[in-house]
Amino acid sequence: MHLHRTIGFIKEQGVKAGVSLNPSTPLSLVEYVLQDLDLVLLMTVNPGFGGQKFIKTMLPKIADMRRMLEGKGLEVELMVDGGVTLDNIAEISRAGADSFVAGSAVFGSKDYKKTVMELKKKAS
Repeated sequence: MHLHRTIGFIKEQGVKAGVSLNPSTPLSLVEYVLQDLDLVLLMTVNPGFGGQKFIKTMLPKIADMRRMLEGKGLEVELMVDGGVTLDNIAEISRAGADSFVAGSAVFGSKDYKKTVMELKKKAS
């Protein structure tokens, strides 16, 4: 199915629309639909299983997407999923991410609440 048509269909249903990009997918593939999106999710691991290590070379991609969104004057949420930890969330936030998926970092900890609070603090 055509991406633009799919996004249009989703929006016609009265819900928000987002696009997820794998690490090897270039940003240029979604540039033409950014104005129609509410969310861009950048995968920073190759999808398949939890607990993978963050691909550090994704930091420039996050920054590039942030610049692309700002350059177009768009308020699209930029989310990052994959390998987000207490050790790297600040750097990911500085690169331009608005929100984060930190499954293993949270659910692999002994104190979920404490970990979430620390993640929030480091991301701000």
